[in-house]
Amino acid sequence: MAPATDTATMRAWRVRRPGPVRTAPLEQVTAAVPRPEPSELLVAVRACGVCRTDLHVAEGDLPVHRVGVTPGHEVVGEVVEVGSDAGADFAPGDRVGIAWLRHTCGVCQYCRRGAENLCPQSRYTGWDADGGYAEFATVPAAFAHHLPSGYSDSELAPLLCAGIIGYRSLLRAELPPGGRLGLYGFGGSAHITAQVALAQGAEVHVMTRGADAQRLALKLGAASAQGAADPPPVRLDAAILFAPIGELVLPALEALDRGGTLAIAGIHLSDIPPLNYQRHLFFERQVRSVTSNTRADARAFLDFAGEHHIEVTTPEYPLDRADEALTDLSEGRIAGAAVLLV
Repeated sequence: MAPATDTATMRAWRVRRPGPVRTAPLEQVTAAVPRPEPSELLVAVRACGVCRTDLHVAEGDLPVHRVGVTPGHEVVGEVVEVGSDAGADFAPGDRVGIAWLRHTCGVCQYCRRGAENLCPQSRYTGWDADGGYAEFATVPAAFAHHLPSGYSDSELAPLLCAGIIGYRSLLRAELPPGGRLGLYGFGGSAHITAQVALAQGAEVHVMTRGADAQRLALKLGAASAQGAADPPPVRLDAAILFAPIGELVLPALEALDRGGTLAIAGIHLSDIPPLNYQRHLFFERQVRSVTSNTRADARAFLDFAGEHHIEVTTPEYPLDRADEALTDLSEGRIAGAAVLLV
């Protein structure tokens, strides 16, 4: 595809006014194709995952960082143009991934110690900058990702956030080798994380609403699947909360064995009810948050996905139905990870 001109236009979705999906916060517009900065790539979008974070941006659960932002941060596309200072890692025609994290300062104490996900100057695709609910998007070349072979564009898209965040959450949960892992919620990220944990030898138990999600969990190899707040059949060595529901912190902590860790994967969580120290925290049980990811996390996970094929369940929607995809996600009608095809 030839580089876009300054007068070229594209289809794109923007957050018109943050609010519940029933109020139609997104609008589809005709917009100018973005021009890449010297350090950036211009990418023709082929597929974009529909992430719960997009829903939080559209509904206003996350504060507005860019008025009228185009959501979407699980982008698979083709490099159309390479900025003059973007380096030689990518060339026109390459398949490339755009993920959530798109900028860190590189000089603060967090960046210097390898924790760039905590950088106070961090910026994000689909929140601080326009994302992939569009026909074209830009990305700093230093934050773009090479993608593993053996996957379709649709299968790759959810790996770029659902997969990466799930991978970091698994690290934060400190699951011991061969341990018992509980997953609370079983959407896009959890159904990928389950497969990573199973490939590493874990025993996985799933707590989630919805018969379709429970059936998918068992199909992928979970040892059990039950309701979102139900106790698992065994004590858990670690757990990850994917559902953005603070009330589930309590049953998740109660299900942990001594010394177990609960990692909370979401960027947004409703309020957590009061904890009872003896029931929820004693015996050195702990809660840990997960904040974005580092590029090292992303590359380690994508390397893992290249070596261990992950079965990604991807209900597909055309770009023109992005608002419908977000509504279906909000109302729990999606098993797996929805993807927009451009």
